[in-house]
Order: sequence, then structure tokens, then C-alpha cells
Amino acid sequence: MELFHRILDDVKEHAHTMQFYFQGEPLLNKQLPEMITRAHQAGLYTIVSTNAQALTSLIAQRLVKSGLSRIIVSIDGFSEESYVAYRVGGSLHRALEGLQHLHEAKVQYGSSIRIELQVLRLRTNEHEWSWIKKHYKKLGATHLVFKTAQLYDFEHGHPLMPTNERYSRYKKIANGTYVHKKHLSPLRLFALQPCFRLWSGCVITTTGDVLPCCYDKDHHYSLGNITTLSLADIFHSKRANALRHRVLHATSPLPEMCKNCDR
Repeated sequence: MELFHRILDDVKEHAHTMQFYFQGEPLLNKQLPEMITRAHQAGLYTIVSTNAQALTSLIAQRLVKSGLSRIIVSIDGFSEESYVAYRVGGSLHRALEGLQHLHEAKVQYGSSIRIELQVLRLRTNEHEWSWIKKHYKKLGATHLVFKTAQLYDFEHGHPLMPTNERYSRYKKIANGTYVHKKHLSPLRLFALQPCFRLWSGCVITTTGDVLPCCYDKDHHYSLGNITTLSLADIFHSKRANALRHRVLHATSPLPEMCKNCDR
């Protein structure tokens, strides 16, 4: 918490948003509501993303009371069969129960929190998409967002890949293999949609490593550590600027983390 308070003091005059999640389940952090409260008091927009497996009525109340701006609840199937196809080991019942707890807490405290139901477009749930659009508010959400799925072994297809390529990040090419759609015309894509993540923010891990964006899931491009350097020094370091130059000007092959990005 001491490190968190120092980071918050460093960024609160310049930052707009603070996201309390990265490649893990944030509700496992018992101090999360306290951290959100401090960020909210500093005037920041706050976001949490959860699988809702640990979202009890008490935790839902604490999150809503903390001043949390937005919570994303990821549910990727609305039958037990379609749910566990992606959320292996999870429980659809617990997820839906958690979503309902949030709705009840929102009403109880008159909160303006955005409760966002997020659904990955998968082959295993595509028959449920129309039903989800009609019923998401009855489940307790205020907003619904569908996302394309990031897959890894996609070159020869994937059992979770939607049947309609419109809803996939990947496209089948003439030789029968699949490629990321943005690789079909990379120059045009980067000219029209340059990366903004490297200039707009960063990720700070639980160990203090500062990563360029959330796609650096294995910490391959750490820019420095917040326990030994200030965030400003790290953000404007030679290492950070060299990475930005590499991505912006394509002077060498793109970093591995960029190759499966949907931005």
C-alpha cells in the first residue's frame, strides 16, 4: 500500500484513469476497495475487470461504495457447457450471482457505476449472442460489450474461433492457414491507426515493473522498476523512447507483443 500511495501521488495531477487489473483476478486483493477509494478521492476514473468468481454481496457493496467508476464482468458463455469452454474451472452460476450482487449494490447506494458485461465472441457461444443482447440488463448489467478473442495457436484454425470471420481477429488466406487481419495490410493499418498505448499510459505490475502496455503479458519489454526510479523518469527514458520509435517508424520487426494486438 505504501508503494501504491507513492505511485498515486506521482500520477494524480496528470493521469485520467487508473485500471486495477492485469493478467489476474483483482478481487483476490483484499485491499482493492481501499485502493480504489484513494484513487477516486484523487479524482481519477477507476476500472476493475473481474471473472466474478469471488464477487460476493459484501465485496460488491465495498466496490460500489469505494466510488469505482466502471466494473467489467467477463462472462463468455450462458450455459454451463459454453461457459467452461473458455472459463475452465469457473462457474457460470457464481458469475451471474456476482453480476446480480453488483446490480443490487448499485441500486442500494444510488451509484452511477457502469456495470459492463463483456463477452468474447467464440464459436462456443455464438448461438447465444442474440439472447445476450436482449437480456443483459435483466442479468444486472448496464452496458454490453462484445470483444474478439485473442488466440495463440491460430495458424491452422482454433476450436474457439467464430465461424464468421467478421467476428474474429484472424482471416483464412489462400494456403489454408490463418493470419491476424492487420498483417494483411500492415502499412495501411499503421498509417491510419497508429499505436497510442505507448504514449498514453503504462502498466505497473505487483513487483513494480513498468511495462509499455497490457499486451506485454510476460514482461519482455520492462522499461524499469518503480521501486528504484520515478515513473516520470521511466516513462521518458531512452529505453521507452527507443521502443516508441521502433513501433512508430517500423525500423525493425514489430515487438512480439504487437503481433496479436487488436488496436
